[in-house]
Amino acid sequence: MNKSRPTSARGMWLEYGLAFLILCGLLNTFVFFFSNGYLPQPWFYEPSGTFMDWYSLTIWAHKPGAFEVERTIYPPLSFVIMRIFSFAECYHYTRSEEVRSCDWVGVVFFTALLLVNAVLTFIVMVKLHGRRGWPRAFALSFGLPMLYAYERGNLVLLCYLNVLLAFGPLLRSARLRWLAAGFGVNLKVYLIAAVFAPLLRRRWIATEGMILASVAVYFLTWAVLQDGSPQQLLRNLSDYSSGFSASAVLDLWYPATYIPLITLLKSDFPLNSIVDGRTADTLALVVPLFIHATQGVILSAAVASWLRPEAVAPNRMVYLALALALSASEAGGYTEILLLLFVFMEPWRGLPCKIAIVLAFVLCIPYDYVLGFLPGLLRTSYLSGRDVIAQYGVGVMSLLRPGLVLIIANLLGGATIADVWRDIKQQGWQGRWRFRGDWPLWPGARPPSPPTGQPLPARVEDRSSL
Repeated sequence: MNKSRPTSARGMWLEYGLAFLILCGLLNTFVFFFSNGYLPQPWFYEPSGTFMDWYSLTIWAHKPGAFEVERTIYPPLSFVIMRIFSFAECYHYTRSEEVRSCDWVGVVFFTALLLVNAVLTFIVMVKLHGRRGWPRAFALSFGLPMLYAYERGNLVLLCYLNVLLAFGPLLRSARLRWLAAGFGVNLKVYLIAAVFAPLLRRRWIATEGMILASVAVYFLTWAVLQDGSPQQLLRNLSDYSSGFSASAVLDLWYPATYIPLITLLKSDFPLNSIVDGRTADTLALVVPLFIHATQGVILSAAVASWLRPEAVAPNRMVYLALALALSASEAGGYTEILLLLFVFMEPWRGLPCKIAIVLAFVLCIPYDYVLGFLPGLLRTSYLSGRDVIAQYGVGVMSLLRPGLVLIIANLLGGATIADVWRDIKQQGWQGRWRFRGDWPLWPGARPPSPPTGQPLPARVEDRSSL
């Protein structure tokens, strides 16, 4: 008689195979680089701009003007960190590109972040999934979103570390998790959505603790930097949220959402060289509907989680909060790493979750098929140190990646609604004893009572990351 394989081992070969595809994509990148002197698509289209997300802003850590001249949306913490991990004397140069040959501390800093993130990610994924966690950790640590953020020198690397500490199983101290969340919010403001995720479980104290930590970190770093008042930050955030405006095909390079595509379809850019007019009109109608429908599914899943929080994993709730926030604005393709972290926390159970995990692996593959090339760019590659003619074009995955992100949100949102519905059918609305530690929905509400005729079970401590 044949025995079925354990559920934990089913499909494991598929995850290892997808991780192997990521490795093949990396090998292709190395071969292309050594042959041509620059990184291929989908890596950033400016070969001379490696690490410039860091160096273009670090200059403002050493002189005033970050919030009035640069109009940055980063809270003061980012500039305090840049001031610590940089040589101030290097920033007398007039061009920020030249600083890279002088200030090597920044490169060491985010290289160390990349390695620390990898180690902690492997620990978390193996702890959650055993052998299945190895390919997931590899995809997160060395897939496209993480390495793209490293190539840009973006502080989302540090933000990821704080999210992992705040919402993962590494820290047992609630106060340390709150502090990590506070640092995360002060690095990427949209993480404020994750701070409110515990409210779906009625964990008011967790949300209050993370908000207080965020405020404390902000005021402390504001005092250190002496720039970035609440009025300045809110004004810059308001100006930024007024809308992303795409003006060229390269604005579609590595987006997290379809917002650049929508703005390009509505602009005066001549799209007839890429798609015909009827297709452009159809996309301008269908894509926004798809986005709004997905946001509706996410909100419905959040409401379902609030109705029956014991049926939904805490990491799923954080995912829903972040997915809703990131679907409303364009923050760059590397922000996918924050969503994929929670997708890879999902167990290999249920068809929607399995498909979502597979799509998460696909998003980590560093490869793109170019439909048509644009005129070559004559540049000096920073990584190879030689002049190159970079050939880039319209990539298939640059158009598909935002759609895959939305599909994952629909899959997990739909799975959440289905889980809650099944739980309601099995348990009904009364006798919710297994969630007896929950705060009451309203003052004076009667607490759940133990099932009739059964011994009183011992209270189970809530050891979740929220």
